Amino acid sequence: MSGLLRGIARIRTAPVLRGSTITQRANIVTRPAKDKFGPAETIIGLTVFSITILVPSGWVLTNLENYKKKGTAESE
Repeated sequence: MSGLLRGIARIRTAPVLRGSTITQRANIVTRPAKDKFGPAETIIGLTVFSITILVPSGWVLTNLENYKKKGTAESE
């Protein structure tokens, strides 16, 4: 029985012992950006990001009563 367990342990730890063939590295750069972002680009980016987050949640909150009514109609 212990031989079987050792064999299973070897199979499971073999890839760890061999090391990975693909090395992933984060592309982190500590120097300044090549192209500076202007105030217009920053405002557009923040606006799009805010709309992307706030509009769907606002839609759900606006129609919350409708969703509650649908849930009670289906259960009856």
